[in-house]
This record gives sequence, C-alpha cells and structure tokens, in this order.
Amino acid sequence: MTSKTFIRLCLIPLAAIVIAFFLLPIARLIVTGANGPSGIGAYAAILVEPRYRATLINTVLLASATTAAALLVSTIAALFLQRHSFPGRSLLIALLTFPLALPGVVIGFLIILLAGRQGLIGEVTAYAFGEKWVFAYSMQGLFLGYLYFSIPRVILTVMAAVEKLDPALEEAARTLGASSWAVHRDVILPALMPTFIASGAIAFATAMGAFGTAFTLATNVNVLPMLIYTEFTLSANIAMAAALSVGLGLVTWAALALARSAGGTVAAAG
Repeated sequence: MTSKTFIRLCLIPLAAIVIAFFLLPIARLIVTGANGPSGIGAYAAILVEPRYRATLINTVLLASATTAAALLVSTIAALFLQRHSFPGRSLLIALLTFPLALPGVVIGFLIILLAGRQGLIGEVTAYAFGEKWVFAYSMQGLFLGYLYFSIPRVILTVMAAVEKLDPALEEAARTLGASSWAVHRDVILPALMPTFIASGAIAFATAMGAFGTAFTLATNVNVLPMLIYTEFTLSANIAMAAALSVGLGLVTWAALALARSAGGTVAAAG
C-alpha cells in the first residue's frame, strides 16, 4: 500500500462525518427554507420584513458589543493575571473561568438574581435611590449574560498568548526609553492582535448563536435564536425557521471567515 493510498483511507472516516453531520443537514436546511409558502423569498424576507431585519440587526449589534466588551475586559485582566503573582491568583482565575462550566440557562438565572425584580441591584438601588433598577429582561441584561460567558473564552486565549510573548522585545523598548504605556501600545498589543481577532471571532459566534441565556432573559428583546425557536415551535413556520437559521449561520460564518483572513494578514505583516 502506498502512502497516498493510506492517507486516502485515513480520510474516509473524516469525509463520512463531514458529509453526514455537516453537508447533508445544511443542504436539507437550505432546501427546507425555500420550500415554504414564500419559496426562496423566505431568505429575502430576513432583510425585507421589518420584524426579521430588526431582529437580525439586534443580534449582530448585541454580539458585536459583547465581543468588544469581552476583549477589553479580558485583555486587561489577562495582562494583569499573567504578569503578576499574588495570593489567590489561581482561585481568581478559576472564578473568572467558572462560567464555562455553566449552561446558558443557569447564566440567565444568575442575571435574574442580580438584575431581576427581586435581584441584588434592585434591592441596593431601592435602598439608595428609592427606585429599583431592573434590567435583567432587557438588552442590557442580555448583554450582561452574554458577557458573562464570553469573558472566560477570551481571557484564557489572551493569557496563553501573553505567556508566549517574547520579553526581550519589551525590554528592548524600555531600554530605548519607551514608557509603560508606549510598550503596551507599540509592542504588546500589536503582538496580541492575531489573538484578539481569533478570540473575538469566537466570542462573536458564540453570542450570535446563544440560546439558553436568550431563552431565559429575552422576554422583551428579539434575537435570532429566540425568533427561530418561536417560528419553529409556536408558529409552526418551519420554512421560515430554516431560512432564519441559514441567515444566522451565514452571518456567523462570514464573521469567522473575515477573522481568519484578517488574522492571517496581521500574522503575515507581523
């Protein structure tokens, strides 16, 4: 048996899995989306119908805001945690990554306990200002929930990248008289750019498709995962649910493809 034949035989299981669990279901989903009363117009309805278009915009904006905030918070935390040793550091890292062990429904429940009608923030603001601040079921509450499970994914990736940075580059910059801010701006952050792009893409994709947290909190907010769920279960509009699923997948896939392209360009430039 030649090496080429052996490699082809080894690729057969991978090809079978890709066809059975990726290509065929996605193809069936696309066909289902075009088999409804509106035909292929169901796909156009995502952009034409105000309800669907507004939901798509809400979802993209929410995922983008979550990604930006997660990158900002996680980068600051990762740089501090990776560069400093102090008692309780391991415990703090474990606490920051704890949400990875929780399903989205539990995270939604935590947000309700924090910012719901009987939540901690409501009790504190009622005592301090005489008025309860309740936002668990709003866009802000959903943002907080998404941020809660996005930060661990980003912070672990950034910490690993910070650990691999060459300290000689920073030392050289300091030797040349660069301030601490200039070292971060001109050396550390550019070196971490591919990591920001990759982890940001993952955070964006996760936020776009998050269902458990949205199911718990999005009672007054329309996001695509919940709209797909209601179209499929409550309205029995399977074709529209399939079309929306394809639309959600395309937006997320485009973001991931753009991140891969940008990451490769940045890495090549570096």
